[in-house]
Amino acid sequence: MNRYRKILVAGIIDQEEQPALKRALDIANRTTKPSEITLFCTTYDFSYEMTSMLSADERMAMRNGVVSQKVKMLNDVIADYSKSDHVTITIKVVWHNRPYEAIINEIFDDSYNILIKATRQHAKLETVFFTPTDWHLLRKSPIPVLLVKERPWPENGNILASVHVGSENPAHLQLNDKMVDEAIYFAEVLNSTPHLVNAYPSTPPSIHVELPEFNAVQYKDAIRGHHLTQMKALRQKYGIPEEQTHVYEGPTEEVISEVEDELTAGLVILGTTGRTGLSAIFIGNTAENTLDLLNCDILALKPDGYISPLDPNHIS
Repeated sequence: MNRYRKILVAGIIDQEEQPALKRALDIANRTTKPSEITLFCTTYDFSYEMTSMLSADERMAMRNGVVSQKVKMLNDVIADYSKSDHVTITIKVVWHNRPYEAIINEIFDDSYNILIKATRQHAKLETVFFTPTDWHLLRKSPIPVLLVKERPWPENGNILASVHVGSENPAHLQLNDKMVDEAIYFAEVLNSTPHLVNAYPSTPPSIHVELPEFNAVQYKDAIRGHHLTQMKALRQKYGIPEEQTHVYEGPTEEVISEVEDELTAGLVILGTTGRTGLSAIFIGNTAENTLDLLNCDILALKPDGYISPLDPNHIS
């Protein structure tokens, strides 16, 4: 239970409630070995850059003063969060006008295992509302990204991993294994039940016009049979009971949302191919549609070997 021992939390500056920090402590307090949490925040005020009457040194001193004030405030905030003896929290505030760049630069500067960030929620629809920073992090972070809401962690609940068993692409197959492994890990940590979900496409209506002799029922049965067979192989590989796997026809985003709602899942695990970030998620489906329908925490994983476009060692 010591997979995530070095956690980077993207904090919310000037706010006492820190949902991402709370979730990080939920994870760290369940480990049996020492864990480190870095509460990372950015601050920026364009007016400081426009103070032409001040010298560069004076502007730097003003920025440092602001940063020091923010650090002091966050130290007061974390005092209200319960910590175990083997969990340490470090506060880091940097002056930067692009939070996602600062966060990813911090990831490259240290060996973090996971990035945790709170995301917004629509009050009426109770769905996630992603900010530009969220999307940049989901697309470009080289480590797992956990986006959290304020509802409780799913103790004795359900965890859902969205797999794509119909693909023979090595990157997708590797992601399937990675997502199932994460689902099992968090299920053990949270004493919860892991579930796998897979969606397969409907028969295109236009195909009946283009190919009058086409047998739609036979085609549909063949597609469903293939996905069920591949799901069986995956669940047997990890010892997951059949009743904890779900294979349905329909758009990926709708299937995941319906199963998540049916299970009242506390965590959904998604995989990204990494080539173009989340635009390549689920092989042709739109990530934005999928994520905006979910009501719970979301863990996004990249395949092994993913190279972030912001990697300082990456040569394009």
